[in-house]
Amino acid sequence: MSRRPVVPPFRLVASALAAAALLTTAACSDDGAATTAADTAADQARAAERDIAEQAPTGSPTGSPTGSPTGSATASPSALTESGAKAALLTETDLEGGWNQVRDAGKWRDSMLIGQVDVAQFLTGKADASDCQELVDGLYGEDLLGKPSGASALTGFQQGDSRLLEQVAAYDRAALDDRLKWMASLPQKCDQFTLDGSGGGERTVQVTEVSVPEVGDARQGLHVTVRGDADGGPATLSLMVTAVRVGDSAVTVTGGGLDGDQKDSVEQATQAGAERLRTVLDGATPSPQPTDLD
Repeated sequence: MSRRPVVPPFRLVASALAAAALLTTAACSDDGAATTAADTAADQARAAERDIAEQAPTGSPTGSPTGSPTGSATASPSALTESGAKAALLTETDLEGGWNQVRDAGKWRDSMLIGQVDVAQFLTGKADASDCQELVDGLYGEDLLGKPSGASALTGFQQGDSRLLEQVAAYDRAALDDRLKWMASLPQKCDQFTLDGSGGGERTVQVTEVSVPEVGDARQGLHVTVRGDADGGPATLSLMVTAVRVGDSAVTVTGGGLDGDQKDSVEQATQAGAERLRTVLDGATPSPQPTDLD
């Protein structure tokens, strides 16, 4: 037995008012004011129906929030905490190829990145030269995205002479987006320039863009090659650096060394790192948990 549909109360009232209007019209049809009375009654009925409709609940027919076709709003990622940043860090299990986690990753510095950009080589003047200086300084100081505005954590892995460094940190959203746009401009501004080393040696730096796995909310990648002398002989430092924004936080991965840029490992670390960060911001715990090497 099928149930009769429930009619909303405001529709019942509106229907009753409309019926009353029709009766009034019929009653007045014999005198000269019939048309005026009918119009007045109909106007009153319509006004009452509008008043009732305005008091009825509004919203989409399915009950879904505006902009949410699935019927539920998308939850915003939570703020990154210190414990969350550490939980989001990569583990040896996340990487292939025999990478070993190290304790002193925060102290890693590469001397081939030390020097001053030769401003005379830039036709556009000091503006582009300043960006290129900021690039090498950011790679050396491990703060290419700028200083975090909140929690941060860092870890590193080593494979022979190659290194892989990951940083998870919270940033100001607008500043972070500006920084990613800045990274995107560097292959054109700093495609090739000379870095004058502290010992007088010159190094040639080349910067190109690289693709980044489709993870996170925004992303950017660079390949940086530095050619010069190291330990008394010619050497080439190759680095691949990726940055992925997830909400107001970001994962930065830098990999490479004198043996190459370790492209496959950096891409794998970027993918896994962004997924782990997303898991943490969603309130869950990624597995496995990082080893405490503090």
